[in-house]
Parts: sequence; structure tokens; C-alpha cells
Amino acid sequence: MDQNPKSWPAMAAYSILLFLCLCQSWPAVNCQHTWQEAFTALGISYNSNGTLDRQIQIPMVNATPSGDPNQPTLVALSTDVRISPLSKAFVRLYRPVNASANTKLPVIVYLHGGDFVLFSASTVIFHNFCNNIAAQFPAIVVSVEYRLAPENRLPAAYNDALNAIFWLQSQAIGYSGRHPWFKYAKFSRVFLLGSSAGANIVYHTALRTLDFNIKPLKIRGVLLNQAFFGGIQNTSSELRLLDDAYAPLYVCDVLWTLALPTYANKDHEFCNPLTGGSYLGRVPRLPRFFVKGNEGDPLVDRSKQLVQLLRAYQVPVVSKFDEGGYHGIELSNTTAATELYTAMKNFIDSTGLTEDENSHASI
Repeated sequence: MDQNPKSWPAMAAYSILLFLCLCQSWPAVNCQHTWQEAFTALGISYNSNGTLDRQIQIPMVNATPSGDPNQPTLVALSTDVRISPLSKAFVRLYRPVNASANTKLPVIVYLHGGDFVLFSASTVIFHNFCNNIAAQFPAIVVSVEYRLAPENRLPAAYNDALNAIFWLQSQAIGYSGRHPWFKYAKFSRVFLLGSSAGANIVYHTALRTLDFNIKPLKIRGVLLNQAFFGGIQNTSSELRLLDDAYAPLYVCDVLWTLALPTYANKDHEFCNPLTGGSYLGRVPRLPRFFVKGNEGDPLVDRSKQLVQLLRAYQVPVVSKFDEGGYHGIELSNTTAATELYTAMKNFIDSTGLTEDENSHASI
């Protein structure tokens, strides 16, 4: 890409023109809204150089690498680790406060939500989520900081997640040393977990890892929470919840325009896993899946379609579709969060079963 600053205004103009062209191709049901409305709802605006100004004020928090007497209720420790000397890429590691080296814990690689466009591994809602799963499962959690769109369109986030897997492999091998917290880790029990856009990233990362030898890591399961997928043809849940307060369709359309490669539409495999593309031949080799959704989320039918696809390829799936709710419910509703933690923990704890058991379970 041309890095000449003189070209940035042209890039911005091109991006806006592309956006407007794609708006013309959206289904008629979305034409009652403008892209400016979507930008306002998301708290974003274009800068003159083609980047986004992100105005949503959800605080970011520092890691807590040691116990703090001012936080007696601290349940997990966390620390930020650079994973490449050649970039700013980092992960935030979590471990239970009272971890014991005599008990090896599963490793959970976590990808946060934010529609590919917003937030960070250090955003407080995702930091607290990782604290809780590290303590309650218990587990070592590797929360991945990935590049955001539209400055870095897909597959940039997929590449960042895959690089985090390679870094984890180097830690397991002990290449150039090992972070001391990994003395608590069982590298043969790795799980990929993501929410919303993070769940999309996790799905594609799971497929991409199949092309590589990542031993001694063994990815035992993939957990998708309210995955962010889409498609040109709207689903029943998208039409039923067209102007949903949390994930309205017109906003999702804008987000896909910002996140997808400039040549792609919503039936590209990054957005719609049902359309084929380069991935389908790998699907039968995927490990066990946990897929969770809510009937009150416009995106729920996309997760149901993915469950059908996985089962058609004989991939073991545990599905959980709850009545009501909304997109991101576990971040603001403690009851929903507790139920999600319990379901995910049960899934992880049950990975010792044969694949024939619970292969098509619902909970």
C-alpha cells in the first residue's frame, strides 16, 4: 500500500466513494437509514487521511501483574506481553491469583468483540471478562490485541490471531525462553474463544491453523459466543429485529463495509461461512465446537446456520440458544454472564469424552 502522506486524502475519498457505492447495493429494507446515522450510532467518523476517529468512551485499563492490597477482591492477575520485536503486537495474559504449579490449567486464546472496528484487549469490559474466566474455569487466558478495520481490513485480524497461536507454540517449545506464567499451562489443552467479531476471528483462525504444524499445542475446542457473521440474503432473525437497539442491520452493513476487503461483498467467506470459498475443504477437520446465541439477537440465525454446516460435516457441536436476550448480554447482565461461564466451563471440562458423545448436543 502507498504510504505517501500525499495519497491519504485520495484514499479517504476512495473509501467514502466505495462506501456509498456499496450502500446502493444493500437490500431495500436498509435504505431508510443513512451511513451517517450508522457512524453516529457507532461513535466513529472519518479522518481526512482515511482512518477512523473512534469516540466511544469505554475506558481501557492497565494489566494487574501482582496483587494489590487496594483490590482485595482481585480474582486474577494479568500482564501485557509483546509477541514480536518487529511490531506492536501484544497479548494480555491472565492467570488465577492462587494458581498452583502442581495443577496444569487449560489455555484459552481469547479474541474480543467490537465489530472488527472498535475496542482493544485492554478495554475494561473484555478485561473483566477474561479476569472472570481465568478465575472461574480456571485457566490461563491469552487475550489477543488485533489490528482494527478499516485501517487494517480483514484478513489482518485473522493474521494477528494466527501469529498469536505461533507465539504460543514458541512458548510451549521454550524457544528463546518461556513466560513464567506458562508453568501453570497445559499446552495439550488449548481452546479458542471469541465473542461477536472475536467469534468470527476464532472460527477463521481455527480453520487456518489446520494448514500448520502447531505441535505441541493441541486445539481441543472452539467456543463461539454470538458470532458476527452476515450475508447478502437477510435471515429471518435479521428481518424480525431489523432496528434492534444493539445490533441493527443497517449498522451491521456499515461495519461489514469497513471490515471486508474492498473488492468483497457480504457473501465473501470472511462474512458468510456458508458460501464456500477456500475453507470448506478444511471444515471436517475442525475440533469440537460450542456455539451460543440468543433469540433476541438479530445475528442468531447466522449461528444456527453455522451449526447446521458444522454438523453436516460431522464436526462435534454443542449448541446453546437462549430465549430473549440481546447482542453482548453477558457484558452487562451478571446472570447471563454466569450462565455463559457455566456452559463454557462444562464444555471445556467435557473434552475428555469421545467425539461420538455429545457430538450433536444442545444445552
